[in-house]
Amino acid sequence: MATLSERILNAPAGTCIDAQADRAFCHDGTGVLTKVAWEEMGSPPIKQPFRISIIFDHIAPANTSLTAQLQHELREFARAHTMHFSDIGGGVCHQVMSEGSALPGELIIGADSHSCTLGAFGAFATGVGATEMAAIWATGGTWLMVPETIAITMSGSLPSHVEAKDIALAYCGRLGMDGATYRAIEFIGDAMPKLDMADRLTLCNMAVETGAKTGLCYADEVTGSYLANYGTHIPVQEPEPCTYEKEIHLSLDEMVPLVAVPDRVDTVSPVSEYMGTPIDQVFVGTCTNGRYKDLERFASILSDDMVMVRTIIVPASRAVLSEAVQSGVLQTLIEAGCSIGVPGCGPCLGAHMGVLGPGEIGLSTANRNFKNRMGVDARYFLSSVTTAACSALAGEITDPGEFL
Repeated sequence: MATLSERILNAPAGTCIDAQADRAFCHDGTGVLTKVAWEEMGSPPIKQPFRISIIFDHIAPANTSLTAQLQHELREFARAHTMHFSDIGGGVCHQVMSEGSALPGELIIGADSHSCTLGAFGAFATGVGATEMAAIWATGGTWLMVPETIAITMSGSLPSHVEAKDIALAYCGRLGMDGATYRAIEFIGDAMPKLDMADRLTLCNMAVETGAKTGLCYADEVTGSYLANYGTHIPVQEPEPCTYEKEIHLSLDEMVPLVAVPDRVDTVSPVSEYMGTPIDQVFVGTCTNGRYKDLERFASILSDDMVMVRTIIVPASRAVLSEAVQSGVLQTLIEAGCSIGVPGCGPCLGAHMGVLGPGEIGLSTANRNFKNRMGVDARYFLSSVTTAACSALAGEITDPGEFL
């Protein structure tokens, strides 16, 4: 019997394989580098362009004339080669690919480390560098070693003020930033049917923060219901008895709100230990927590109150933004004093649209808090949307268990 990775890649762990990518994508940053690498290869014909996507999200809209010029060239390139293309405002590449494109059983390769997000669909999704992506453009395929698998087994149900982001921070804290290097992480257990696709995308998104090659959830009725909204009907993936390299058990009933403390994702503590820490900015968004469910949750906590610190909300995609407009969630956020950004990565990578100043402290729902990432000499904590909302209202890090 095999793990889900072994089943998708059709080989046992430790085997090196050559495989065709079912889907491949890059963004405006890695797309520029991939194009350069492809040209250095002699500009070979693009193999299967219908499987390739270029999605503008990292520095979108452009922040300088040079960025604009590079984006112009890549935009024209994508159109000339009939690749799928998502322009400024379409959203974060991982979210865009999650909206009806990624399917169970596929091998999905993205030129971004958080491509593992799409393992939420029961796919083997992983990130590569620009040179490897250029080779996929040229050949349609790549090589990789089938990873050993670590299981995260979850039981019980989350308390109302705890989220999937807290689960993600918990397993990052348990494994450490290199505790799952070149491993796959499977999320299993009787709690899985209670976690929707937004939750699963968050869990898989942060697998790379432990060094993992990918994170995966088995495609089940929850997956099927989600994809049916996009007109796709799938068979479920039934787990088989298999051997895991390691297994971590998490009781969701016992979980509390957590934060990742600067400057490491795996330095995780209960929010209660940092209660009262002043903050200058709250940022809600990214491929971790910029989905409609996140915006709706944030707005429901704000209700008729006003935020006490500058608060930036960046929807993960145009579809998310549209739903927030139609439901009234966006109006609630605006009336509460939040600033709304163009769908995409926003300030996550430290390029623009909300970078922190020296000495400032931020609270972010993103996936990384590395030193100088979102602002030179600034410090940023990572948290769930619920913790971020309560903290925005209080102007300091606040435990949702005490606030709600």
